[in-house]
Amino acid sequence: MTDKPNPGDRIAKVLSRAGIASRRGAETLILEGRVKVNGSTITSPALNVTSNDTITVNDEPVGPADISRLWRYNKPLGLVTSTKDEKGRANVFDTLPENMPRVMSVGRLDINSEGLLLLTNDGALKRSLELPSTGWLRKYRVRVRGYPTEKTLLPLIKGITLGTERFQPMEVVLDRQQGANAWLTIGIREGKNREIRRAIEEIGFQVNRLIRIGYGPFRLLDLKPGEVEEIKQKVIRDQIGEFTDDIKLKEKERKRKFKRHIKS
Repeated sequence: MTDKPNPGDRIAKVLSRAGIASRRGAETLILEGRVKVNGSTITSPALNVTSNDTITVNDEPVGPADISRLWRYNKPLGLVTSTKDEKGRANVFDTLPENMPRVMSVGRLDINSEGLLLLTNDGALKRSLELPSTGWLRKYRVRVRGYPTEKTLLPLIKGITLGTERFQPMEVVLDRQQGANAWLTIGIREGKNREIRRAIEEIGFQVNRLIRIGYGPFRLLDLKPGEVEEIKQKVIRDQIGEFTDDIKLKEKERKRKFKRHIKS
């Protein structure tokens, strides 16, 4: 006779959905002995929990999963997108409004890049939007030093190889020459580390400004540097179909718990 599968979800997934940390961050919290389930400290993320379990992190109770939320943020220059930086540099999360919940960035922009950065309270949503298989185009306005032509940009359009690393074909448009600089619009779907800068250097030019203007269906538009704006739930449901049912279930669960609380 075989054992029945344990119901519920992995503890790291539950912590991520509750906005405590990313799934990897939640696993770290567990290994550090900061997570308890039903009063007992757990030391392994290989545990399933249900809504009947009581979970605490640093002895603080973990609430139910929040509705999946998403924000547009115009990242200024000079900020890193990691919460911990070995050089002690300022990060984007220190600049967000105080009334915002804990959020994670969808992908990253390096310290010398600016523009659209999506933020979310949902670790599962974050991971899904970062996957190349999602197929979302990430668009950038790129200023390069020099005088590129359609011919010199052709390797980017065909896809280039740097050492053992293959870059997929990019969408590249030469917009205009402005003095000793040229402006390009570039679209990529993978988002490897410093992908555009490295690819541009490989064909003999140097990026001196890089602004992300689009991430899938979401656009920077007229959002000013440092500004953040929440994306409406209807827009999330329309643009991220695979999460529609999940969002509706969370809304129903929250209403059910609220009604139960009122009755009691």
